[in-house]
Amino acid sequence: MPLSTFSPRVAAWFEEWHQCEWSHLRVTIVPVTENWACFSLAGPKSRDVLASLESSIDLSTARFPHLGMCEGRLLGLDVRLYRVSFTGELAYEINVRTNAASELWNALMDRGGSHGIQPFGLDALLLMRLEKGFLHVGSDTDGTTVPDDIGWGKVAANKRSDYIGKRSLWLPEHRRVDRLQLIGLEAETNIVIGGHLRIIDSSEVTDGWVTSAGRTVVGDQPIALAMLRGGRERMGARVDVYDSGSVTQATVVAASFYDPSGERMHA
Repeated sequence: MPLSTFSPRVAAWFEEWHQCEWSHLRVTIVPVTENWACFSLAGPKSRDVLASLESSIDLSTARFPHLGMCEGRLLGLDVRLYRVSFTGELAYEINVRTNAASELWNALMDRGGSHGIQPFGLDALLLMRLEKGFLHVGSDTDGTTVPDDIGWGKVAANKRSDYIGKRSLWLPEHRRVDRLQLIGLEAETNIVIGGHLRIIDSSEVTDGWVTSAGRTVVGDQPIALAMLRGGRERMGARVDVYDSGSVTQATVVAASFYDPSGERMHA
């Protein structure tokens, strides 16, 4: 899979800045994203699978913790290894030159066979990140979302150095307590909540939006992420989700449905 579907935009931004803002700089911008392939190896046995390959990298948690990054060699191939997770499980992203991608893929599938390895696609990835409560930027957020709306307010406020957009976070509009805030929903009936449906109040006025929805992998429970007005102060409340004339009742819960403490991905 590509490293990022947004990489062409980033390259275009650099080129625009070069031509319009810093045209005096004698530089050439050459996108290299397509020179790299990226594999996501996820699951409780992912470290065991990696460790079975000839490697120069110490995979122990003490030397390579969650959110760590290193460069090294796998099967004699130069790789960049990131310990990041979009599934909520112990996971690694492996970057390798595209001409070596098939060799690494075959090795991972071969060594992972005894651990029950199998490929997973984008639909599975999006369901697992929903169950974990991880954001999908652009689906669970939009151009009006600020860090505090999704629970990152303290992180942004504690950053001492200046950064683009910092001043706007202190605008009265962005500090209202009744802003749309990210929460989780659990359906009270056996109906899957569809994405981008309205949450309505007793007067049938829009009170928020369902942004992502599905069923839990374990338990088959209908769940959703939503942006709800003043949502963080409404935990345990019952809300109505409107869908083409019918109404589904749901309960407001924390956004993380699976391993909220993060023990599995920090293992």
